[in-house]
Amino acid sequence: MHIETLFVHGGQAHKSVTGSISMPIYQTATFEHPELGKSTGFDYSRTQNPTRQKLENSYAVLESGSDGLAFTTGMAAIAAIFDLFQSGDEFIVCDDLYGGSYRFFQEICANRNQKFIYVDTSDLENIKQNITKNTKAIFIESPTNPMMKVTDIAAVAEIARTNGILSICDNTFLTPFFQRPLELGMDIVVCSATKFIGGHNDTLAGLIAVKDSVLGEKIRFIQNTVGSGLAPFDSWLMLRGLKTLGVRMQRQEENAKKISDFLLKHPSVDKVYYPGLISHKSYSISKSQSTGFGAMISFEVKDKEIVERILKRVKLIAFAESLGGVESLITYPIVQTHAAIPKEILDRLGVNDRLLRLSVGIESSVDLIEDLKQAFL
Repeated sequence: MHIETLFVHGGQAHKSVTGSISMPIYQTATFEHPELGKSTGFDYSRTQNPTRQKLENSYAVLESGSDGLAFTTGMAAIAAIFDLFQSGDEFIVCDDLYGGSYRFFQEICANRNQKFIYVDTSDLENIKQNITKNTKAIFIESPTNPMMKVTDIAAVAEIARTNGILSICDNTFLTPFFQRPLELGMDIVVCSATKFIGGHNDTLAGLIAVKDSVLGEKIRFIQNTVGSGLAPFDSWLMLRGLKTLGVRMQRQEENAKKISDFLLKHPSVDKVYYPGLISHKSYSISKSQSTGFGAMISFEVKDKEIVERILKRVKLIAFAESLGGVESLITYPIVQTHAAIPKEILDRLGVNDRLLRLSVGIESSVDLIEDLKQAFL
C-alpha cells in the first residue's frame, strides 16, 4: 500500500458497528465492567482509551514500529523516554536542538545526576569519541532546529547498536511521511505532533514509536503511572491530522523550495539553511535517508535591523512560535524557541540575532514570496 493511502486510513481500516467513517471520540474517564472478572479491554482512560489507542496504533504502523504511544505534548513524550534511565547515566545529544529539550535536559535531568554531552552529530567521529562506559543513549534531531543540520541516521543507529546503547531520533520536522528512523535502525522515534501531524496550530500532542515491544511496554508503564497520555478529543484531532499529512507536507515542501530559492537570491540575506538546497553540505545524506526535505527554512540576514523590519511588516506570514501548521509562521529563535540555551552555545552554532526561522504553510507560494518581498523593503 502506498504511503499516501496509509496516512489517510491511519495504517489500518477503521471498522465500526455503526458504519462511522470517522473514529469516534470516546469522551469518558472510566468504563463499565460486564461482570466480576470480565472487561471490555478498557478500564480507565488514563491507562487506555479507544480513541487514543487508534492513534497510537496508527502511528506505530506509519513509523514501522511495534508500538506507539500518544502524550499530552512533545516534551511529555521526551520526558517519558528519559524516565527509562537512572542517576549517573550519560547521553550524547546533538548540539543544535530545540530549546525546550535543552531546558529539560539541563534543568530536570541534570538534577537526577544525568549528564548530557552535546556534539555535532553530523560528524560521526564526535559521537564515537564521546561514548563512555556510562553512555546509555544517543539523542538526535535530523534535521536539527534551527540550523537544519542533517545526521546520518543509519550510521548513528549502528554506532549505538555496536556499543549496546539506545538510539533516539526526534522526527518532528519530517514526520513519517518523509522519514522513518526506525526503518533506518533507530530504537525510538519521538515527535511533537503539535506541529506537522496536527497541522492546524490548534492542539498539543507528542508521539513515540518504538522498534521493540518490550521497550514500548516500559514506556507505556511510565505513561500510565504519571498520567501523561493524550486526551480523547486531542487524539481525535491528531487522527484527523494524519489523514491530510501527506498532501499538506507535499504542498509545504513545494512552497519551501521556491521560498528558499527566493531567499538565496535576495541581497539582504547572507545565508539560507534548507536541506533541499543542493548547496547544503548534507544534501546527499538527506536524499539517501528521506523522501523529502520538509518545510522548515532558517535564514540569516545582513543586519539585525532587517530582522526587526521583517517581523513588524509581515502580513500574511504570522510572527509566532511553533511550526508545521497550514499557516506560515516566522520565528526569531534567539529570543523565542532557543532563549533557554546559553549564549556561548548559540554563538558556536550560529544562532545569532540575525537568524530567522520560517515554517512554510500551504498558502500560495506567490503570495508568501510577495509578503516577504514587501517585508524586506
